[in-house]
Amino acid sequence: MIQNPILRGFNPDPSILRRGDDYYIATSTFEWFPGYQIHHSKDLVNWELITRPLDRASQLDMRGVPDSGGVWAPCLSYNEHNETYYLLYTNVLSFDGATWKDTPNYVVTAKDIMGPWSEPVYLNSSGFDSSFFHDDDGKIWLVNMIMDHRKRKFFGGIVLQEYSEEEQKLIGDIHYIFPGTELGGTEGPHIFKKNGYYYLLTAEGGTEFNHAMTLARSKSLFGPYEVHPQNPIITCKDTPQNYLQRSGHGQFVETQNGEWYGVFLVGRPLTERGRCITGRESAIEKFEWREDDWLYKVGDNNVPRKEVEAPQLPEHKPKSKVEKITFAPDQPLDIHLHALRVPMTEDWITQNDREGYLRLYGRESLSSVFRQSLVAHRVQEHHVVAETCVEFDPVSFQQMAGLVAYYNTFHYHYLHIMGNDDGTKKELYIITCDKYDQQEPIEPIDVSDAEKVWMKMDYNGAQLQFYYAVKEGEWQKVGPVLDGSILSDEYVRDENVRYRAAFTGAFVGVCCQDLSGRRQHADFEYFSYKELTND
Repeated sequence: MIQNPILRGFNPDPSILRRGDDYYIATSTFEWFPGYQIHHSKDLVNWELITRPLDRASQLDMRGVPDSGGVWAPCLSYNEHNETYYLLYTNVLSFDGATWKDTPNYVVTAKDIMGPWSEPVYLNSSGFDSSFFHDDDGKIWLVNMIMDHRKRKFFGGIVLQEYSEEEQKLIGDIHYIFPGTELGGTEGPHIFKKNGYYYLLTAEGGTEFNHAMTLARSKSLFGPYEVHPQNPIITCKDTPQNYLQRSGHGQFVETQNGEWYGVFLVGRPLTERGRCITGRESAIEKFEWREDDWLYKVGDNNVPRKEVEAPQLPEHKPKSKVEKITFAPDQPLDIHLHALRVPMTEDWITQNDREGYLRLYGRESLSSVFRQSLVAHRVQEHHVVAETCVEFDPVSFQQMAGLVAYYNTFHYHYLHIMGNDDGTKKELYIITCDKYDQQEPIEPIDVSDAEKVWMKMDYNGAQLQFYYAVKEGEWQKVGPVLDGSILSDEYVRDENVRYRAAFTGAFVGVCCQDLSGRRQHADFEYFSYKELTND
């Protein structure tokens, strides 16, 4: 059996592709760098993160993008005619509620899934969730949702335009092919062809608890498209008690044995219709073709299941993840670590300046959308423990380093060392930020005599407790139990005040700030991330 979610933690908007016996899923990363994650499987049961394709600034410049901006839903495809992989992405540069967005769409290509991936080719900016459809005649078609800012309508339907490989640009007329259904919020389009029909799969209902997948079809690529008789084909909108929630935005794949599966994003709330600290994850369901030439989810309803029948494929176990990440010169950082908005370059993060340590040079604050010195691991279960050991000698109260639980620039919990006014002390602090309101829940703790300070957080659903030690293993609680559930889409969005983009999930990691601009550094001996539940 397949256990859902198959990609746990913040891994939304899955785009799935099969090449021979190999399956690949690309997922969104938003403001986290490198851009996109690609997981690999041979059995649809076991998945391994193998590459992150948008890995240089020339492909992806996210300096200044807002929280939950950056790279939105990918489309990963393969063109048999020229034996090339295509990866489409939107780099969301601005987001003003339901009115304005700036959404340039690009495509990069590669001959090997592991890269190198090309420099980007600009496509358009009319909307987001761009996708390529490769037709039988060799033509390539771009399909995307179109934004309509008039009277806060926003979701303007699905459009189609031909892409010229030779000219590397869109050509010909723009075709309006689908307005969406009464569910609204039509986005995430993918087209495939079978049984003489063009099938259009879209996400609808918004990416919250009314999310859904809509399937439509037409004998003509340009429509009109008729909607599935039992639409939506996947949703949890009427089943708040279901283990998986928020289900929608996905894509289909056919196995080499003719079985059909669909992948889509989901959430696992801590309570019924509650907060999802693990963000939007990726799940899978089995589908079947029926006599009316429509795909239906296996079973008697459209609600995704925790356990799904696996395909008839040989089991393929991936390499196990490392819980304790250590550092060594000239070695790549662990693939599960991300930075915010910018590449991990030697000028701010390095394993080469001190053997056996990760050195972070202090830069901007946790509120910055430009140049933070922060590296973090997504929270993938409801109960995790993160730990580090840091050496840091601040000479000013403007210099900080430590362990952070982070959602975005105005939601985080931060245990850190900080200097005092004249550089004679280093002290332990906690800063929490909740909707721009910063609090310091403890009095400073003097750790001036400690060469090393160990830091740990026990993040158990809605409860987050920090610990510290000045001698290895001698842990002491520090500060009160904090609300870990504020690091979630549902809390951050707060539509009663103003619609805010909130599409990621909680991360845990290490960081260093020097607000004086002197780039004081911190040395981290290790970073460990351990999952205590698998629920």
